[in-house]
Amino acid sequence: MTSLISVLPYIEVALAVLLVAGILLQRRGAATGSAFGGGDGTIYGERRGAEKWLFTGTFVTALIFISVALIHLILG
Repeated sequence: MTSLISVLPYIEVALAVLLVAGILLQRRGAATGSAFGGGDGTIYGERRGAEKWLFTGTFVTALIFISVALIHLILG
């Protein structure tokens, strides 16, 4: 139990970095390529391909981050 409590902050930091990266890679109304300088980003539409994967991955990362933070709060 003690080893789990000592590892949780490192897991939280790693998840926070992934979450920030996922959020920064998303730009409203822009394709994923626009985050790196491609495209004009004026077309709004349904998320497809990499954008959908990035959105879903960011959402799942946020849920895992919240869960780990609550576990850390309860056990700590």
